[in-house]
Amino acid sequence: MSETAGVREVKSAARTVELLELLAARGDRPARLQELADALGVPRSSMYALLQTLITRGWVRTDTTGSLYGVGIRTLLTGTGYLDSDPRVRLVRPYLDEASEALGETIHLARLDGPDVAYLATRESHEYLRTISRVGRRFPAHAGALGKALLAERPDTDLPEGPYPALTPHTRTTPDALAADLAGIRARGYSTDREEGVLGITGFGFALRYDTLPQDAISCSVPTDRLTPEHEDRIITVMDDIRTRIGSATTGGTVNWR
Repeated sequence: MSETAGVREVKSAARTVELLELLAARGDRPARLQELADALGVPRSSMYALLQTLITRGWVRTDTTGSLYGVGIRTLLTGTGYLDSDPRVRLVRPYLDEASEALGETIHLARLDGPDVAYLATRESHEYLRTISRVGRRFPAHAGALGKALLAERPDTDLPEGPYPALTPHTRTTPDALAADLAGIRARGYSTDREEGVLGITGFGFALRYDTLPQDAISCSVPTDRLTPEHEDRIITVMDDIRTRIGSATTGGTVNWR
């Protein structure tokens, strides 16, 4: 049984969290009872009882036949509460607006979460709008500007074990290739993602150094086919200036979450 600071893990709570994370990871693919029981290694009867409890409380929803399961509306309300209560997100939001206005491109704020980054805020470009918001979604850190900006703030010994999944033909999939890229990021102070995460999109990432070990980063994404050298220079100048001003605006007195 796992322990944290000498306290035993509560098995029922851990199973509930694992179930919700599993359903969330499936996105628009609802799961059947047996699939969930098999995935978590629990008896079908126990999984059914847990699902019914969570349905009653709004954390899980089911279809009209009662045979398919997905995350419920309470997960959305909790996620929104996380964003509303986070002092870093509140601090950065106006700067995202400023960057979006100055550059006319898509601007992101994300936080490192294990081998991925989680998107906390986005300002979409008026030139190309995604049909699905990235806020609340995850993206592999090794394949994007946001994640690489944060990985570069850490020693290479902390890199996730490879090989890494290839999202495009340009993704760096080995620790050695990623480490070489991170060395360049440290030297110039920002990261680039040239169609490594999404074909046709180039990104520029900047770690926010208001924490001793940066957890958050901002980025600017632009369609590669309209990225000129002049526009690239302006993106780097504007985003670096905003990164600096965010750091200067950070004040004490907020909760130091871990």
